[in-house]
Amino acid sequence: MNKKLWVGLFLIMSWCGCLVGCSVDGNVTTQESTTMVTAEENSEAQDDGNTQENAVAELNADSQIENYGRADTTPLEDGDTLEVHYIDVGQGDSILIRQGEQSMLIDAGNNNKGTTVWSYLLHQNVDHLTYAIGTHPDADHIGGMDVVLYKIDCDTVMLPACASDTKTYEELIQTIGQREQTVVTPKRGQVYTLGKASFQILTDTDKDYGDNTNDYSLAFRLTFGDTSFLFTGDAEKAAEQDMLASGLTIQSDVFKAAHHGADTANTEEFLTAVHPTYCVISCGEGNSYGHPRAGVLNQLRAMGVKVFRTDEQGTIVATSDGSTITWNASPSESWQAGEPTGSVEKSKDSENAATSTLDQQSGVSNAKDSTDGLQSANDAEQGDYILNANTKKFHRPTCASVKRMSDANKIVSTESREALIEQGYEPCKNCNP
Repeated sequence: MNKKLWVGLFLIMSWCGCLVGCSVDGNVTTQESTTMVTAEENSEAQDDGNTQENAVAELNADSQIENYGRADTTPLEDGDTLEVHYIDVGQGDSILIRQGEQSMLIDAGNNNKGTTVWSYLLHQNVDHLTYAIGTHPDADHIGGMDVVLYKIDCDTVMLPACASDTKTYEELIQTIGQREQTVVTPKRGQVYTLGKASFQILTDTDKDYGDNTNDYSLAFRLTFGDTSFLFTGDAEKAAEQDMLASGLTIQSDVFKAAHHGADTANTEEFLTAVHPTYCVISCGEGNSYGHPRAGVLNQLRAMGVKVFRTDEQGTIVATSDGSTITWNASPSESWQAGEPTGSVEKSKDSENAATSTLDQQSGVSNAKDSTDGLQSANDAEQGDYILNANTKKFHRPTCASVKRMSDANKIVSTESREALIEQGYEPCKNCNP
């Protein structure tokens, strides 16, 4: 075969191998891009034995640049800014990032927060998203994303390598399919651009974390000029250890506390490596989970980190000019830890307790509103299940999570496991009821 033709075919095959598509839903295709690899053809004698030609095809593996485009290295000009809006959605996450004419949204709060997030985007004159990232399938992160994506055009939707059989996740996938939006599961090390900013994926999306959906969270570090921001969703200890072992840079000026300030994440080793100047905690006032936890706050305080909290200060906005970061509020000085006492009397996100009925309204189940099959929590027997009306999970009565559950959200059920799942409840991953 003609050598030049052979090399051309080899290059085409190499590039095609960089794109892998897998079906997520009947209407949606998830594209996965792998890191570019080096291909080399050694010298090969011609058939007549008189000449040799070297044909070399090289793809740079060290660049870690994803095939959507290289990071913009254009120097910043006076007036260039990056805005990071940590939107107050109660007990959940939603973050808007803007640079120039481009915007990205990370999560969209719980099921009843979609309109809130959409209205906030409109107020910020955002009618188009370059990226929408659902960090992981939990409802307090992707619950409102279907509303946002239905109302606003988006170039690329990023989802982790972790699906869910919940109605919340199903509705998100259906909306993406109806809108014919592109879905990508990025690979660790890939770099994407947002105007003159860029962000690198830190999550090992090829790793199996079992049933812990939190550890599948898409995590990334965003840089703008000399400033940096770290977002890790609800990633817990195992995922944090993998990020540390990856060798990728995680040190950042601003860290959005993982899992709303939970002590199952934000380990001392990880916080030390990030070494942030600022930390933003997104959680609901008086939430029943006890977020943020005292141990995390004590570690941040010992490190001299300035902390901002949506439960105390509402929406937090950071603005970077590439060298300095300014804020719309002063750092919190309360250092008040959450207490999982079950009290939600002052909770701004107590409306999330109504989440248990949202899936019913959208058709996920026709569960009866009557007390058939239900009884007082005080009368729970070993064989019963404890339902959390807020998180839509069910537990064994002996599960440690039950002790931390708000009485307002606690329901005891004598129905079968299968019946509860059909009604939209998920089994707890710790006690495995």
